[in-house]
Amino acid sequence: MESHARVATDKAARYMIQLAKHWSHKFEVTYDETSALFPLPLGTCRMVAHADGLDITVEAADLEGLARLEDVVAKHLDRFAFREGELKYGWTRAWAAGTVDPRAMRINAVH
Repeated sequence: MESHARVATDKAARYMIQLAKHWSHKFEVTYDETSALFPLPLGTCRMVAHADGLDITVEAADLEGLARLEDVVAKHLDRFAFREGELKYGWTRAWAAGTVDPRAMRINAVH
């Protein structure tokens, strides 16, 4: 399962690199000036920094792990962006072809 967010900020590269340096003490992080890959115990996080925002993709094995990973990434970035206030993430989740979003099943349920 994947989830994507586009965070509007003119400090995208700065926050991404701060997070990469922070997590590189515990994990095998790969990063440069415009992208980062974070293999974490909960799943994987990829980031691409642009002049006007940060693209974030998190991937986890299940919905619970995905929600936790979204939260962990957001909380860490918010700490680095404290001068901007809380960033807005608007996570959009994606399911692999052939799988079903469990919440969508209720919409089509027959009563």
